[in-house]
Order: sequence, then C-alpha cells, then structure tokens
Amino acid sequence: MKRPPLMRSFKHAWRGLRVAFRAEQSFRIQSVAALAVVVALFIFPLSETERWILLVVTMFILVLELLNSSIERMADLMKPRLDEHVAEVKDLMAGAVLLASCFAFVIGWIIFWPYLSPFLHELFRIFV
Repeated sequence: MKRPPLMRSFKHAWRGLRVAFRAEQSFRIQSVAALAVVVALFIFPLSETERWILLVVTMFILVLELLNSSIERMADLMKPRLDEHVAEVKDLMAGAVLLASCFAFVIGWIIFWPYLSPFLHELFRIFV
C-alpha cells in the first residue's frame, strides 16, 4: 500500500534529522544545548514570554544549522571542496550560525542570570 504524501514527507523529514544528527557534530552539540535549555524551562520559574523567547531562539539555531549543513552539501556537489568560492559560501554560513549562536547565548544569559547569580555567588564564596 502506498503511503500518503504527507506521511512520506514526515518520513523524509525524520530521515533528514537523523542524517544531520549522525553526520554533523555541530548539530549534535547544538541539540544537546537545546535539550539543556528545554530542561531549564522546567527547572526555573520563568515567565511565559521568557519561555517562548528561549524556545524560538533555540529552534532558530537548530534550523539555521540544518540550513548551513544543506548549503554546504549543495556547494560541495556543484564545485570541488577546494574551490575558493565554495569555501567562502561555507565560511559565510558558518559565520551566520556563529552570530546567531552568540545572540542566543546572550539572550539565555540575560534570562537565566537572575536565577543563576545567587548560586554562582555562593559557589564562588565556597571555593574562594
């Protein structure tokens, strides 16, 4: 029996996520960071707005990393890996992911600082 088109689309999407997770170290690292953010959403008494901001920023990073990986693979198909234009495309995409990741870190720091500050202060007092 033939699968409905929607089910086939979901199958391909899950396969794409598995490929990214297996083949892309950056995606694995960012997935672990995303999981840590999701866990933190349940630990800290954040406002609904803060929770949504963290979820949106976290998903944005993961989606951007998937786009980065896709564009890198497409560039490799079009030109040899050592071509300077391919290298520039890859560097530009890596720069986009880095910039977005730094922004996400700052947003996370701003939101979590009031909750982490007392703990870090106490930890610093114990060890110093």
